[in-house]
Amino acid sequence: MSSWLGGLGSGFGQSLGQVGGSLASLTGQISNFTKDMLMEGTEEVEELPNSGRKEIEAIHAVLRSENERLKKLCMDLEEKHEASELQIKQQSTSYRNQLQQKEVEISHLKARQIALQDQLQKLQSAAQSVNSGAGGVPATSASSSFSYGISHHASAFHDDMDFGDVISSQQEINRLSNEVARLESEVGHWRHIAQNSKAQGSNSSDQSEICKLQNIIKELKENRSQEIDNHQHEMSVLQNAHQQKLTEISRRHREELSDYEERIEELENLLQQGGSGITVTDHSKIHEMEKTIQDLQTEKVASTKKIEGLEDKIKDINKKLSSAENDRDVLRMEQEHLKVENRQIIEECEHLKLECSKLQPYALKQSDAVTERERILPQITPAEDEVIRLQQALSDAENEIMRLSNLNQDSSLAEDNLKLKMHVQVLEKENTLLIQEKEKLQISLLKLNDEYEVVKSTATRDPDLDSELHDLRLNLEAKEQELNQSISEKEILIAELEELDKQNQEATKHMILIKDQLSKQQSEGDSIISKLKKDLSDEKKRVHQLEDDKMHITKKLDMKKEKLIQSELVINDLHLTKQKLEDKVKDLVDQLNKSQKSDIDIKKENFELKEHIQQNEKELSRVRDELTQSLNRDSDSNFKDDLLKVREAEVRNLKQSLSEIEQLNDSLNKVAFDFKVENEKLVIACEDVRHQLQESIAGNNQIFLEKNTMMEALKMEKGQLEAELCQAEKRLLEEANKYEQTIEELTNSHNLSTSALQLEHECLIKLSQEKDSEIAELKKNIEQMDIDNKETRKILSSSLEEQKQLTQLINEKEIFIEKLEERSSELQEELNKYTQALRKNEVLKQTIEEKDRSLGSMKEENNHLKEELERLKEQQSRAAPVAEPKTLDSITELESEVSQLNIIKDNLEKEVKHHQKVIDDQNHSKMQLLQSLQEQKKEMEEFKCQHEQMNVTHTQLFLEKDEEIKNLQKTIEQIKTQLHEERQDVENSDIFQETKVQSLSIENGSEKHDLSKAETERLVKGIKEREMEIKLLNEKNIFLTKKIDQLSKDEVGKLTQIIQQKDLEIQALHARISSPSYPQDVVYLQQQLQAYAMEREQVLAVLSEKTRENSHLKTEYHKMMDIVAAKEAALIKLQDENKKLSTRFESAGQDMFRETVQNLSRIIREKDIEIDALSQKCQTLLTVLQTSNTGNEVGSVNSNQFEELLQERDKLKQQVKKMEEWKQQVMTTVQNMQHESAQLQEELHQLQAQVLVDSDNNSKLQVDYTGLIQSYEKNETKLKNFGQELAQVQHSIGQLCNTKDLLLGKLDIISPQLSTGSLLTSQSAESHRTVKPDLSSESSKQEIDELRKSLHEKDATIRTLKENNHRLSDSIVATSELERKEHEQTDSEIKQLREKQDVLQKSLKEKDLLIKAKSDQLLSLNENLTNKVNENELLRQAVTNLKERILILEMDACKLKGENEKIVETTREKQTEYQALQETNMKFSMMLREKEFECHSMKEKALAFEQLLKEKEQERDQVMLALKQKQMENSAVQNEVQHLRDKEVRLNQELERLRNHLLESEDSYTREALAAEEREAKLRKKVTMLEEKLISSSNAMENASHQASLQVESLQEQLNVVSKQRDETVLQLSVSQEQVKQYALSLSNLQMVLEHFQQEEKAMYSAEVGKHKQLVAEWKKKAENLEGKLVSLQERLDEANAALDSASRLTEQLDLKEEQIEELQKQNELREEMLDDVQKKLMNLVNSTEGKVDKVLMRNLFIGHFHTPKNQRHEVLRLMGSILGIKREEMEQLLNEGQGGVTRWMTGWLGGGSKSVPNTPLRPNQRSVLNSSFSELFVKFLETESHPSIPPPKLSVHDMKPLDSPGRRKLDTNISESFKDATESRSGRRTDVNPFLAPRSAAVPLINPAGLGPGGPGHLLLKPVSDVLPTFTPLPVSPDNSAGVVLKDLLKQ
Repeated sequence: MSSWLGGLGSGFGQSLGQVGGSLASLTGQISNFTKDMLMEGTEEVEELPNSGRKEIEAIHAVLRSENERLKKLCMDLEEKHEASELQIKQQSTSYRNQLQQKEVEISHLKARQIALQDQLQKLQSAAQSVNSGAGGVPATSASSSFSYGISHHASAFHDDMDFGDVISSQQEINRLSNEVARLESEVGHWRHIAQNSKAQGSNSSDQSEICKLQNIIKELKENRSQEIDNHQHEMSVLQNAHQQKLTEISRRHREELSDYEERIEELENLLQQGGSGITVTDHSKIHEMEKTIQDLQTEKVASTKKIEGLEDKIKDINKKLSSAENDRDVLRMEQEHLKVENRQIIEECEHLKLECSKLQPYALKQSDAVTERERILPQITPAEDEVIRLQQALSDAENEIMRLSNLNQDSSLAEDNLKLKMHVQVLEKENTLLIQEKEKLQISLLKLNDEYEVVKSTATRDPDLDSELHDLRLNLEAKEQELNQSISEKEILIAELEELDKQNQEATKHMILIKDQLSKQQSEGDSIISKLKKDLSDEKKRVHQLEDDKMHITKKLDMKKEKLIQSELVINDLHLTKQKLEDKVKDLVDQLNKSQKSDIDIKKENFELKEHIQQNEKELSRVRDELTQSLNRDSDSNFKDDLLKVREAEVRNLKQSLSEIEQLNDSLNKVAFDFKVENEKLVIACEDVRHQLQESIAGNNQIFLEKNTMMEALKMEKGQLEAELCQAEKRLLEEANKYEQTIEELTNSHNLSTSALQLEHECLIKLSQEKDSEIAELKKNIEQMDIDNKETRKILSSSLEEQKQLTQLINEKEIFIEKLEERSSELQEELNKYTQALRKNEVLKQTIEEKDRSLGSMKEENNHLKEELERLKEQQSRAAPVAEPKTLDSITELESEVSQLNIIKDNLEKEVKHHQKVIDDQNHSKMQLLQSLQEQKKEMEEFKCQHEQMNVTHTQLFLEKDEEIKNLQKTIEQIKTQLHEERQDVENSDIFQETKVQSLSIENGSEKHDLSKAETERLVKGIKEREMEIKLLNEKNIFLTKKIDQLSKDEVGKLTQIIQQKDLEIQALHARISSPSYPQDVVYLQQQLQAYAMEREQVLAVLSEKTRENSHLKTEYHKMMDIVAAKEAALIKLQDENKKLSTRFESAGQDMFRETVQNLSRIIREKDIEIDALSQKCQTLLTVLQTSNTGNEVGSVNSNQFEELLQERDKLKQQVKKMEEWKQQVMTTVQNMQHESAQLQEELHQLQAQVLVDSDNNSKLQVDYTGLIQSYEKNETKLKNFGQELAQVQHSIGQLCNTKDLLLGKLDIISPQLSTGSLLTSQSAESHRTVKPDLSSESSKQEIDELRKSLHEKDATIRTLKENNHRLSDSIVATSELERKEHEQTDSEIKQLREKQDVLQKSLKEKDLLIKAKSDQLLSLNENLTNKVNENELLRQAVTNLKERILILEMDACKLKGENEKIVETTREKQTEYQALQETNMKFSMMLREKEFECHSMKEKALAFEQLLKEKEQERDQVMLALKQKQMENSAVQNEVQHLRDKEVRLNQELERLRNHLLESEDSYTREALAAEEREAKLRKKVTMLEEKLISSSNAMENASHQASLQVESLQEQLNVVSKQRDETVLQLSVSQEQVKQYALSLSNLQMVLEHFQQEEKAMYSAEVGKHKQLVAEWKKKAENLEGKLVSLQERLDEANAALDSASRLTEQLDLKEEQIEELQKQNELREEMLDDVQKKLMNLVNSTEGKVDKVLMRNLFIGHFHTPKNQRHEVLRLMGSILGIKREEMEQLLNEGQGGVTRWMTGWLGGGSKSVPNTPLRPNQRSVLNSSFSELFVKFLETESHPSIPPPKLSVHDMKPLDSPGRRKLDTNISESFKDATESRSGRRTDVNPFLAPRSAAVPLINPAGLGPGGPGHLLLKPVSDVLPTFTPLPVSPDNSAGVVLKDLLKQ
């Protein structure tokens, strides 16, 4: 789709380019055509004299024009061709990419086919090597049947799955079938191309592809040759190994032959020693030995034939191996042909399926062949066992190869290579095992050969030795012991023969006995051989059964493997979905990173904007200072314009910054909302994926449970297959765990940051490494277990057949242990899952808490921003528009938080539901356990019935045996009457050999009797011996019956007692809950279970309520935490501010405060002293004036001065009162601050009360938690009691098992005793039979007959006893097995109960841990609250200073509370809506499930449409840009349209005329074209000829004229037609010329339009410039209005400042205190330095003045002036002036002024004495200096004498009078240089200070100073105090100043 869309887009762009190119080419054609026409117009036509030449030239021109037209058409076509070629190239590149992908897939599939065919060949070769008769099975049928089975099982598997999965699988099948059809078409296309290339000569691209294919064929041939070489190498290695083994076996054979020869020589020597005197007499024995030798020879011949048959079969097998190799080579040749010919993928897959499916009947035929082979070889049992093992190994290998082939069809090549390597390793291991087994077979064959060779050698050497060796071979080690005993007996006999006389008789008797023994041994050997044959037949039957079971197992395994393949397909699909989700997650992570980066940038911009706002605030304060200064000044200069400009620029910047901030906030809110919506969508998608995965995992778990149940039945014989299946199950479980982990990582990655993701990723890598190590350890353990199993199998095969029952029991116990291990592993996996889930929940909780914290911090930042915006609004003083409260942002944030909390609540509810399901499952399992217990009781009752029946049968058997024993006792009593004497000797003998020795001693005692008597005595002895044996057997039978009775009664009684005890215990367990009656027990148990279920449900309900309460408390807690966090943030800010202030004030502030108080007191004292001094001075002055003034004027002056002084005294008193009032104001401020601290303490108490309430709530929760813990502990104690009772039951069951084992051991002991007894009886009977023919007397015959009858009867009784014993043993074994099964069932059930108890205990522990964690969290929160309370207590002192700030914060908090209440109401409404939505969701979830599979199909379409939309959006963006440009052009062109409409009318008329003309010309042209189509062919030929002739005519014009004259006649007819065409072309020329003119007009018009457009643009620019100027003028007007408003506001502020309290000053100061403290500290340092300098200067000045002015001289002069007469006083004044340094001219001027007198002198002395205040010339309208008061002049004098340290800093700027006033001039002229510098530095330094915080001296004085102009008052005493008194200005607290500033100003003054 993307390539097609790309082609469409490129084609669309190219078509647009073609349109533009065609337009350009059309204009170029028009221009060329006009040029050609003009050129042709300029050319002269009159050169040729002939008319024919003119016509030719005209024709030539027409042809040229046509040629040009055709060329242009060709150019256009070439351009179109290039565009189409570009399109084709793009499409061909896309198709080539697709072809390369397909070729890569084809190569992968070919490699897979090659590997599979190699595996098939190996399988076939192995099968042919093993199977003797199933060699030529075709491979296609098997694969076809196998494929059918796979498809069938796949369909069955999919039926079990969901409908959506079926639809998705059907869609994938359709897609794959479409791809197959397309690949077939492509294959056919390329094959067709290859055939065409063979037929025609291939193109370059075809050649390249053929080269590729040839290279592939070469690689395949090389691979085949490498595989053949490897196979030959393996064959050579095997042959070498075989030869080495043969050499080793031959060597061992020789060594064993030598050992046997040495042993035979030793035996010969022994026989020669023992039988030197016996060989002569025993001819009958020699005959018998010869017969036995002949029999042995016949047997040897038969065995040699069998060995030859086996060797022939081995040769046949080797031949079949070679034929299999040949077949393999043939198959490889066929495979090469198939590679060359059949390259289609579908046929290869079909062949593979057919071959794989036909392996099953192949395996069946192999097993049939194995059974035939076993029938051929019935006597060699070890060979059969090893053949069975070979078959099992081959079937395992075949199954594994089948599984690998099926897996290879689905998985990737890398996985194929890894699995093939693993498979090769497994095959190598199996090869080694097979080689070992082959060695064992060869060793066994060689042993048989050795034994037969030994038999041959002994037969050739000696018949006697042959017979003895035959006996030795039959009897083995037991018979060698008997030979040793016979040798010892021979030695004893030789010694007795030397002592006694009758050695020969005894020797003959002894030989007869030896013959009897040999015959007995022969009979025993025959019986052993018959038993062995029976065992062989039984084992054959077992082998057949095992083979049938194996066939069933193989079928089941195939089914399992198909299910595994299907599950792997599902897992692959899940992998694909997982990869898609990972891609989506990566995209989202990128988007999150981008959004985080954008957030960071926006925060930086906000920070910069804040700084910018602060700078603007500083600039505003500076501007206000300047404005106040400008208002105080009356000068309206350029300063206002500068201020206006600055103000305008600042206002614009502020508005732009505000608009940018608002836009940024809006964009941020939108982006955040979009991200939240996307996060919610992703969370929903992840939850859907999680549900799907959980469903798939549940399906997999069901499949695995089925597999486990099947595998538990098959574990006896298939250990290796079980290991492989366990590995596969572990892999699937690990993959499922990995999928769950990856999905949880995806869900966490939406919530967590990148650092958290990295941490989780590292943790997961560690976990995966640990699990890989655990898997490796488990694999090692499994391998060790396999090795141990093999060793145990070897030991069991070497052990006797009698121990098979024990091995079965051991195997069953091993199976049970393995089951327990599997269950434990499953439980551990479940535990791991639960722990992982808990960890994930904890991580989610942490992330939620972090999100809540981040939300709280964001809220705090928003609140701070809101506060700063409100401050800015307040500072802009209602002029700026009020910003709207951004409640929408908070509402959207709260809605997002509510949605997140709802999602969290849903997750918690799902977890609660999951736990409820788990508890319901546990209740259901308990019900099942109770049902199983009831079933066990029923089974126990049935077993009791069976026991009673068995006891009845036993009693019947015992009665029969008692009768038989009575009969035997009767016969024994008859024999006892005859033989009393010899019974005592017989009773002492127990063993058969001792009886023989005693019989010989008895015979030695009766030497003197006859032979007949001796023989009768012997017979009697034999009968006695038989009787003793019968007695012994009877006693043993009685003992056995007693034992059996005891066992059947005592032990069965014990068992019944134990069972009854167990029943009683079980009933006691029930009786603890219910009444003793059984049905009531059941009912009560059910009721109790229901009660437990109800309790569980109640506990769960309580838990759910607690979780809900927890969630509510969490929400409330989060709200409280938000509020607390906001207050904490405010407190932290206040703390920081307090810390800063405290750090500053502690070092300076408190000292400053104390210093201010001390300085105030000091200043007040100084002022009091100064007032006293002034009063004294006033009194002295009054006295001086009274004494000095003698005249009317003087009196008037004194009275005036006196009044003035009184007024000044009143003013000073008023100033003192004001100072006292100010002191009281300071005290009131301190008291107000104390009251505020008390109020803050009360608020802190309220907060503590709230904290105590919260702690009470927490304590209540803790109480509830402790109650829950107690209930849990009670449940745990109950569970422990149940566990103890279960342990007791298990202990009793263990005792039962021990008793069962004892029973089995006793029965095993009993059975061999019975067999030994039967053997003894048979031996004794045979000895009697041999003795009987030697007797001769009739009486002895009768006795012998009677004895025979008695013996027959005794044998019959013995047989019946044996049968009874066998029956009893079988019955006991059956009962023991039934008991064992019952015990196993009870054990398994008890273990299940234990496991469920463990699971419940684990779940309880986990919940306890959760509750403990929550309690820990509550404790930590309580500790945090206590810490915060302590911090609040510490911060009380700081809070006292900051109460007004907290009031503002409380107002904001009230607003926020109102907003929160609104939000709470909205949340409640949303909760109701949410409940309604939950109900609707329950309805819609069903609908959604139905539409989910539709969504899957729509998603693919959506992806394609998204790609389309992206491309269309890009095109749309381009088109929108073009549209914007066009709109701009249209807006400009619309003005032109009005001018062009008239022209358009004309042009439309002309166009209509031209269209009509063109239509007519086209109609005529089409008519003529139809008529001239026939002529055109001729004309074109002739045109070519004419062109050639014209070319030649240029070379030779003379010949051309002659030829043209000849051709004129032939061309006149054609010229008529051409003339018509010429006329038409002339008409076209005229039309085209008119068009050219029109185009020229249009071009000129367009140029005019362009010029007009440019002019309009200029006009627009000029208009915009004018608008901007108007805007500037308007802004200036606005600024002026604002200045007017500012003036009015300043006046209002002055009025308002008079009314404000000290509290308002503190609040205003605290806002800017942080900025000013540092500056003030710097200024303080500078001022301290200045004070030091000034003090130094003062000291110098004092010193200098004291040195300059001589008080005594001045006093004498002063007194002398008054003592001298008036005429000579001017001389005294001149003297004083000369002393003071006054010039003569000045003195004369002073003396000549008439009105001066003493007042003039006094004023000069006081006011103008110093240089700092020189007198200025008086104006004509100005009053005399007497108008200035005396106190004023005195103060000036004191000021000039004392030189105050530094005047107020703003005095030079603020208090300067205008230049018109004389006081102003005086100040200007009299300020010293240093003073000016200081004031300049101060004013420059204080320009940026808030004007409202300036010192009092810098501000406007309370009393406006009036100039000394004509409008002033006339008298001194009515004058106000001037402002030229910096040290004594009255200091009432101005409203715009704070206390600290006033104090500082006082200190400065």
